[in-house]
Amino acid sequence: MSLKETTDVKLVLRFLDEIGITVIEKDLGDTFLPGLDLGSNCIYIDYDKLLYPGDILHEAGHLAVTTSAERKLVGTNEISTDWPTQGEEIAAILWSFAAANHLELPLEFVFHPNGYKNDSEWLISNFSNKNYLGLPLLEWMGLCLGNERAEKENKKAFPAMQKWLRD
Repeated sequence: MSLKETTDVKLVLRFLDEIGITVIEKDLGDTFLPGLDLGSNCIYIDYDKLLYPGDILHEAGHLAVTTSAERKLVGTNEISTDWPTQGEEIAAILWSFAAANHLELPLEFVFHPNGYKNDSEWLISNFSNKNYLGLPLLEWMGLCLGNERAEKENKKAFPAMQKWLRD
């Protein structure tokens, strides 16, 4: 069975479609993450080269935490040379945790041992203990609410998301 046909990948692809992130199957050359690349408002996937399907959620996180105006520029020469910033990287990591949680996928699906500069176990440990690195940034982006604000507004706190894409 190809990766595209696995239950987890189908779940991820359906979710991305629902939140408005387009996925396009495409033959890719060498990319930073094997089998994945980002374009204007989309993720390109080469299933023959994709090693870790959880990386799809991480790449989706990059698009999700980028402003809608900049999302259109991803994959073009017009995107800022410092995109994604370190803050956006942290936000994308936390976003992918929220997505995995929402989809009821094991954290190891996204935070596999061969990613995140060998910090996967550390990230899993922090997130499992509700130490949400980058939460103020995701909250500032208008994507979620921390405990205090969620309580005041009578809404669900992170890892629940108020919306999945930044305006």
